[in-house]
Amino acid sequence: MLNKAHSFDGMPLEVLSSLQLLGQRIRANRIAQGWTVKGMAARLFCSQNTYRSIEMGKPTSSIGSIANALWLFGQPHSLDLLAPVPMNFGGM
Repeated sequence: MLNKAHSFDGMPLEVLSSLQLLGQRIRANRIAQGWTVKGMAARLFCSQNTYRSIEMGKPTSSIGSIANALWLFGQPHSLDLLAPVPMNFGGM
């Protein structure tokens, strides 16, 4: 059985760093709104620990919760910047 605590040990440092930076940006947006961790967790319908994991950039954080947080900040369009379709791909 895979030990969940170590399942991300092989994750590239660049990925971990990017997730941490995303968490910091989400935290900055929360603070700019004047919202507490408790209030933000309530808005996302998750526990405070789950929300803290998002702000810490943990790889186990749900993309759905992150997308919902971005929506709360009025930034759902920022997800459109992720994984752009290659210019030579005509299937979309």
